[in-house]
Amino acid sequence: MKIVIAPDSFKESLSAMQVAEAIEQGLKQVFPDADYRKVPMADGGEGTVQAMVDATGGEIIHLNVRGPLGNAIPSFYGILGATTSGTKTAVIEMAAASGLHLVARNERNPLITSSYGTGELIIDALNRGIRHIIIGLGGSATNDAGAGMLKALGFSLLNHVGTAIDDGGAGLIDLATIDDTQCHPHLKDCQFDIACDVDNPLCGPKGASAIFGPQKGATSEMVTQLDGALNHFAKIAHPHWNNDRLHHLPGAGAAGGMGFAIVAFLKGQLSPGVTLVANAVGLADTCKGATLVITGEGRIDGQTVFGKTPMGVLQTAQQYHVPVIGIAGCLGDNADAMIKQGMTAIFPIIPGIATLDQVLSQAAINLTNTSANIAALMKLSMSLNHDISGDKNLKQAKP
Repeated sequence: MKIVIAPDSFKESLSAMQVAEAIEQGLKQVFPDADYRKVPMADGGEGTVQAMVDATGGEIIHLNVRGPLGNAIPSFYGILGATTSGTKTAVIEMAAASGLHLVARNERNPLITSSYGTGELIIDALNRGIRHIIIGLGGSATNDAGAGMLKALGFSLLNHVGTAIDDGGAGLIDLATIDDTQCHPHLKDCQFDIACDVDNPLCGPKGASAIFGPQKGATSEMVTQLDGALNHFAKIAHPHWNNDRLHHLPGAGAAGGMGFAIVAFLKGQLSPGVTLVANAVGLADTCKGATLVITGEGRIDGQTVFGKTPMGVLQTAQQYHVPVIGIAGCLGDNADAMIKQGMTAIFPIIPGIATLDQVLSQAAINLTNTSANIAALMKLSMSLNHDISGDKNLKQAKP
């Protein structure tokens, strides 16, 4: 019996690999000799680097970069081990260098925050010979349309007098020219894949500034200023790709416009995060011939069907007609939407009333106990099916 365990992390509690190990421990109490395949998963957000490094036997690279406000901060990215493509791949979470969590709530100001540190992570990967980079967008503190990242990569963003524009979204309004003659020489050789799970354009009422600006500290006046600055940036940047509609591309507004910059200047491709992760770690091949796939995340609800890890795992397993069971820390409203999509069953792990601290600290043991119960039900089902089949055979054998 082959069982694939492909969960996301349980945020603030367990990494995806730790979740997979706890599930395996519970299942082994009933099926000690099964063939278990652990495939840590993610959807492009927090935990993606760790999950993909764990799944492929890669390594985490630690370095200091420039944070959203310009101060030096510790950051990281991953270099994957064995992948289905056979190429050397780096995976970067934008939030690790330019994340909202890196800025104190009273200091959040998307007029000045910069994505420069994300560019520094890219530079380090390029200097190590990496020519395929996966970037997870989300959780950013910035609204600079990736201008900071472009500066780090060697692009010169200049005003009318030929000096560099200020960092942050507000500085874009002064942009007059973009010079790429000094950018990193290996950028043109690098393939960029972007994990993006939003379809917002760069500008307008559904754009980066209007939709995501307020959570980054923008007032209504700032939103108007930022939207104008991003629109101006797009107009100046048009000659670089000869397409004056790119800022309308779904996903261009992701991460404060970072999606726009990577597509326009780095020729990146936007894809759902869980799809990129699944392809990189070879989930489909692992699911072939499996008896069961188990997935999960901290919370399963009605939003899970929109590109979250359990939905991506379900869709992959369905290609091979393998049943899928979901395990979650808790179930939210409309969690049964996953059942309607074809998931066999969903199990929450919290056994009783508890504080949040207790829930987080007891996640591993609760996962193990729930998994053991799932395995016990599986064994009972197998026994009942055998008995029913045997009974039918006996009846058929009667003269």
